Amino acid sequence: MDTSPVTMAKLLIPRLPFILKTTALHSLGKTDTAYKWDLKTELTIKILRSIVTDTSNPRPISASQKASIRDPGIKGPMWISKITLAPPPEDDIRQILFKSIDEMKVGDEAYTKPDLLPVEAEWTGHRAGASENEPELPISETEKYERMMKEVTSKVTILYFHGGAYYMMDPATHRGLTSKLAKMTGGRVLSVRYRLSPQTAFPGALLDGFHAYISLIHPPPGSPHQAISASQIVFAGDSAGANLASALVQLLLQIHRSSPSPSIQFHGQKVDIPLPAGMALNSPWLDVTRCMPSLESNAKYDYLPSVSHSENLEPPPCSIWPASPPRTDLFCEGSALCHPLVSPLAAMDWRNCPPVYITVGEEMLADENEVLARRLAKQGVKIVWEQFEGMPHCFAMLLDLLGDRGATMCLESWAENIRLMVEKPEECKTKGTWFTAKKYEKVDVDLSSLLSEMSDEDVLGRMKAVMERRIGGNNPEAKEVPRL
Repeated sequence: MDTSPVTMAKLLIPRLPFILKTTALHSLGKTDTAYKWDLKTELTIKILRSIVTDTSNPRPISASQKASIRDPGIKGPMWISKITLAPPPEDDIRQILFKSIDEMKVGDEAYTKPDLLPVEAEWTGHRAGASENEPELPISETEKYERMMKEVTSKVTILYFHGGAYYMMDPATHRGLTSKLAKMTGGRVLSVRYRLSPQTAFPGALLDGFHAYISLIHPPPGSPHQAISASQIVFAGDSAGANLASALVQLLLQIHRSSPSPSIQFHGQKVDIPLPAGMALNSPWLDVTRCMPSLESNAKYDYLPSVSHSENLEPPPCSIWPASPPRTDLFCEGSALCHPLVSPLAAMDWRNCPPVYITVGEEMLADENEVLARRLAKQGVKIVWEQFEGMPHCFAMLLDLLGDRGATMCLESWAENIRLMVEKPEECKTKGTWFTAKKYEKVDVDLSSLLSEMSDEDVLGRMKAVMERRIGGNNPEAKEVPRL
């Protein structure tokens, strides 16, 4: 998002009456969230909500995408080394992905098979001693990587996938976050520029993520990094990026279910496909159908648009949407909405999954995350679950800029759990915690009881009902646009 003074003035000046009214009501304790939010949080979330749900001047998907991937430049206490991961001459990585997708089908899910292309990514690390506005050094990308590695103090490597509903954002928009995670863990981050929708539908992003992971443990020719042990790699992401991280773990689990010692040909070598050290997810978007009750019941604590708002939104046609040929969803074919690698909420088998960390707010996506956490715990997966009362989607990234205590606690715990997965995996234990609003008091949570009124079968039934409704209409082109 453009945060220049001119742009911010254009956004805020028309909302001054709303801002003044909200401030007055909050000071009197008359808003519906004053008992859980301070004034800074209330203004931030409600202003953002008014921007996100503004339909007075709808923009084409291409315009929204272009605005969201604008590169702010590189400055401050971060190392950024841009790389391109070369695709192998062999086709094994594509074929094992397609085989797994087909094995996990529960119906006649359709998808387009993407090509295997070079994957761009950014190595990210903490640059000690650099001031906030200090420009990057005029040295080669390889030299930047080498300088970064001199400051790495732990074995942690984070494979990071940015959020943005699969059609927005970029590693450039998340540099502040990824450099902070690198600093907090003492490690390094590889932030992946996976292909965006709608230009590349499922499973294009998953193929890019898979390619990036294999390239970490088996570096292609010309890579600056040495081979990294899978036991030192943690998948991480926010929102749609957390969807991609969890889908990638589920893909690897399926590959291992199909073969006890899986391997592929990759750049002229036979290479294994191990599981990573763990995955650490922030406000994961696990259900592309958007069927769970918290999408409505928790709306007052969030800024995401409601399901009804999204369904009624019709962005002006542009060069990338509607797709040709038409499809139901920006991210995937309508028939694939409930596929476990599209919506990991539909993945029932998580046995042998490495340790997991999930942090969420009392947000619109809370239900789907509660179901996954419950499922993981019941299947013996080591899962740390942390939920913050009254907090919105991806609150740690949003409110950290305001110095919010809860945001700081969330980021610190995220980094701490990532480091634990790599450095002391034997100490990973299942634990659930609810953090109360404002005071952040800790309350233990029994993960097996999360959303106990809704069984896995009930969840799948809700998902399938939405899928059937969306693909059953007469209009082959989607009205609904993901806004996560």
